[in-house]
Amino acid sequence: MTSTLSPAQSLPRDAERATLVGRIWLPDIGPVLVAVHEGGLHDLSRAAPTMSQLLEQDDPVGAVRQALRDEMTPRVASLEATLANSDESRRDTQHPWLLAPCDLQAVKASGVTFIASLLERVIEEQARGDASRAESIRAALGGVLGDNLAGIVPGSPQAAKVKDVLIAQGAWSQYLEVGIGPDAEIFTKAPVLSAVGTGSDVGIHSGSAWNNPEPEVVLAVNSRGQTLGAALGNDVNLRDFEGRSALLLGKAKDNNASCAIGPFIRLFDEHFGIDDVRRITVGLRVTGPEGFTLDGSSSLAKISRDPLDLVSQAIGPHHAYPDGLMLFLGTMFAPTQDRHGPGQGFTHVVGDRVTISAPELGALKNRVVHAEDAARWTFGIGALMRNLAGRGLI
Repeated sequence: MTSTLSPAQSLPRDAERATLVGRIWLPDIGPVLVAVHEGGLHDLSRAAPTMSQLLEQDDPVGAVRQALRDEMTPRVASLEATLANSDESRRDTQHPWLLAPCDLQAVKASGVTFIASLLERVIEEQARGDASRAESIRAALGGVLGDNLAGIVPGSPQAAKVKDVLIAQGAWSQYLEVGIGPDAEIFTKAPVLSAVGTGSDVGIHSGSAWNNPEPEVVLAVNSRGQTLGAALGNDVNLRDFEGRSALLLGKAKDNNASCAIGPFIRLFDEHFGIDDVRRITVGLRVTGPEGFTLDGSSSLAKISRDPLDLVSQAIGPHHAYPDGLMLFLGTMFAPTQDRHGPGQGFTHVVGDRVTISAPELGALKNRVVHAEDAARWTFGIGALMRNLAGRGLI
């Protein structure tokens, strides 16, 4: 991973004009808000002590640009050296490394927003979490559903008619309800401050035998419901736990180090906006220690609910987030490539290297370990408040 945690491999293809902000850990100081500028990482603490507060400003992009013109915004680290040191397997804790770019924001996720992943969720449910049954169920459901769901607008009269047909055929599911019904599935992915950044290990539950990465775009939304930027995310998922019961969603989704976001938030400006997000294709590559390789992609153009519709279902009159939120948009990619034998499908093994990438957002890279072996999450909200107060920032 060290050779690929470099600016060339990690930043957007047009990085020279992108407004990129993130967070790094500075030894003896703690978490620092930074902007990428001319090969360096520049301290934005005087412009805003937290990412949440930066996004609450009337013009975050203007605030970043003004800060970079200000002599009080020092370069605190080399971008190249910090990226290289972000590989947790080789990290020198005496030097800076990248954190997840969010801090006080709630970490929320949208489920079942692509037809392809919708069908896989139904398969998990039908298989009761048993990967060996997935292939036969996939074939049977394909015969019933076919392409009936393609192009359906969730919540539309057409979707209601399809629901009636599927109920009559005995094929209805709670996943179909949120996939084509009026209400999106919005859930809490991880606690505030628990997400890990690029280069850090991500965790899977050691009791899981069927799991996968979920490559996604993550929107940065402030407390007013304004979508101000985007990053890449890995919504690590335990398919067997969720397949046994949807009530195990929390255990399937939220484990130590099971949420990765990064490498930076790209703020919306004159060069990048929500329409660009709608056209993003997210790539996925998994390389295993035994030589296994898996490649896939997920095009946001195929999402069944518009990203801003998902934002409006997450925050609004019915729900407030005073520190903003990070919203995973869901994935169409549920890997089915056999890894351990015919009909067994895909599951992670310890040591997998996962790369999630998009030309507009760069690349998020992580190594897979068991959750109990990932770095223990110890720096929470109380620790952040004490740190900021000690530095005179609040």
